[in-house]
Amino acid sequence: MEYKDYYKILGVDRTASEEVIKRTYRKLARQLHPDVNPGDEAAESRFKDINEAYQVLGDPEKRAKYDRLGSSWNRWQQAGHDPGSYDWSQWHSPGGARDGRARIHVSDLDDLLGGGMGGFSSFFDALFGGAAPGARRARPHNRPTRGRDMEQPVEISLEEAYSGTMRTLDRSGDRMQARIPPGASTGTKVRLAGQGAPNAAGVPGDLYLRISVKPHPRIQRKGDDLHVETPVDLYTAVLGGEASVETMDGTVQLKIPAGTQSGQVFRLRGKGMPNLRQKDRFGDLYAKVLLQIPKELSDSEKKLFQKLAALRKR
Repeated sequence: MEYKDYYKILGVDRTASEEVIKRTYRKLARQLHPDVNPGDEAAESRFKDINEAYQVLGDPEKRAKYDRLGSSWNRWQQAGHDPGSYDWSQWHSPGGARDGRARIHVSDLDDLLGGGMGGFSSFFDALFGGAAPGARRARPHNRPTRGRDMEQPVEISLEEAYSGTMRTLDRSGDRMQARIPPGASTGTKVRLAGQGAPNAAGVPGDLYLRISVKPHPRIQRKGDDLHVETPVDLYTAVLGGEASVETMDGTVQLKIPAGTQSGQVFRLRGKGMPNLRQKDRFGDLYAKVLLQIPKELSDSEKKLFQKLAALRKR
């Protein structure tokens, strides 16, 4: 069994203050959390290591005991002894530690993280678990939970909801980038694992971004579908032609059949919002015809309309 250098694992000096250790741990925990790195075994292993290191260095009693062990271990190695024959009995006993302190019980790392992460190392067990290296350690009755979840409101535009966007957040002096996925709507919550408040053991909860989408001046959203009013001039409505329709990815030309009525609705398939859960699915866009009647007519135009009206009466 090898000696674990918890200071090196966290990347802090041996003289680092509790605040520096806590801040460093929280930064690493956010970067390496399994929910942020799904399927990355290297990140998961590193995440276990930093949590174990913080369990020791974040607790004054454990840290003091660990520092005494480090000095003893270094003297043992410098004397040329076999590390495997180191006497661990001086650091644990069934009735309590021999340094006069009460025996310290700790939970497995999988308890701290909600399951599935595996336990602490045999080095940690030998120092704090009250069991010899290689022995199975009993699980405690009280299971520490992770820290408190937090919420933060974030307002985005409909365009940002369509394409997805990023927001820069300031968390206790640390700036981080948060991605808001396409298809988000008012009420959507984006979970940022490990960005919430830490508990006494230093294990953070999650941060939830509560999304609010600002109203669009011309486009109305209903679920994944969009609704827009499309101006169509009288002549196009009567004779047929094309009209420009505003969509989220640019203007498209809609074919207007002859005799189109004001208020008539045309559906443009797949021109709505992306589905939040199924990225390859889109809602539809409904274009409602808003007939535009010419207000100022020349004398010639009036005569033509009068002639047309007379023809329609026959």
